[in-house]
Amino acid sequence: MKLTASAHPRTATLAAQMKNRSGWSIALLVGLGLLSVAWLDRVTGELPVHHFYYFPIILAAVRFGQRGGWLTAAAAGLLYYLANQHSLNWHFIERDALRLAIFLAVGWVTARLVEDADQMRRLAHTDDLTGLHNLRSFEARYAALCRAAIQAGTPLTLLVLDLDRLKALNARHGHLAGAQAVQTLGQIIAQEIPADAVACRYGGDEFVIALPRCPAPSGLETAHRIRLTLLALAPTLVGLTFPAGTLSTSIGAVTAVLTPEQEPLALSEALFRAADEALFQAKEQGRNCVHYAPLTSLATARSFAASETVLPMPASASSWRAEGEADG
Repeated sequence: MKLTASAHPRTATLAAQMKNRSGWSIALLVGLGLLSVAWLDRVTGELPVHHFYYFPIILAAVRFGQRGGWLTAAAAGLLYYLANQHSLNWHFIERDALRLAIFLAVGWVTARLVEDADQMRRLAHTDDLTGLHNLRSFEARYAALCRAAIQAGTPLTLLVLDLDRLKALNARHGHLAGAQAVQTLGQIIAQEIPADAVACRYGGDEFVIALPRCPAPSGLETAHRIRLTLLALAPTLVGLTFPAGTLSTSIGAVTAVLTPEQEPLALSEALFRAADEALFQAKEQGRNCVHYAPLTSLATARSFAASETVLPMPASASSWRAEGEADG
C-alpha cells in the first residue's frame, strides 16, 4: 500500500540498538570498561587515561537513562580516586571534584539527548490524537508484515473501521466531541489488539489494523471485541456523559492466506481495497457490524463478496444517531 508521498526510511540509532539488547550484557560491558580504565589509570601514572571513563558512562546513559549515567559516573569517580593516591591529598581536591562533576554532567547530558531523540522518534511515528501509528509509520510496518507473511505462508488479516454517524455527533455537540470520540475508539483499538498487531489512523475517523499470523476466526474475534467494547462504553465527551450505545463502529475484515509467489506491494494494496470495500458493505448493512470477506489470493481480490458474512447490528441505538442516518 502506498498512500504517502514518500516511503518512510528505516533508521536505527545507537540508543534503539542498545535498548534491544540484554540489560545484563550491557551492564557487564560497562563494569568491565570501568575496571579496565581504572587499571590503566593506575599503571600508567601521569598519562591522562581518565578520559576513557567517558565511554562506559555514555554507554550506561544510552542504555539505562539518567540513573544509569549518574551511577556509572559516580563509580568512575570512585575508581579514579582509588587509582590515583594523590587524589586523597587536599592539594588536588578541587581538580578532582571538577573531574567528578564532568563525569556526572556527561552522564546526564547523554541521557537527556537519548531521551529527546526517543521522544522525537515517537512523535514522528505516532498519530497525535490516538497514540497509534501514523500513516507513514504504518506503511513501513505493514509492508514488512506482508513480506514476512508471504515468506512464511501464514495468514494475514486486515481490519478497516470507522465511527458510525460521526457527522451527527459533530453537528449536535461540536467537533471537539467528535475528536474525543475518535480518540476513544483509538484507545480501545490499542487496548484490544494483540501485541504483534499494527494499528493506524489514516483519516479523520478511519482506522486500519494489520494482524499478522492471524486466521479468520481470530481476526473476527478481535474485530467483535473492539466493536462490543466501544458499544458498551458510556463515553464522556466535552464534559458530558453519554449513554452506552452512543458510539459504534463498522468494520470490514479480510483474511488472506499468503504464498511465496505473491508480490508484497500488490498484495498489500489488494488487501486494503478488499477490506475497505468490506467496510462499505458493513455500512450498507446498517452499521455497527463486522463484514467479513476471506481473500485467499490476489486473483480473488475483486470477487470476495460472494463468500461474505455479515453480523447484524443490535437493536439498541441512541437518539442522536438516528438523526445522522445519511452520514457515516
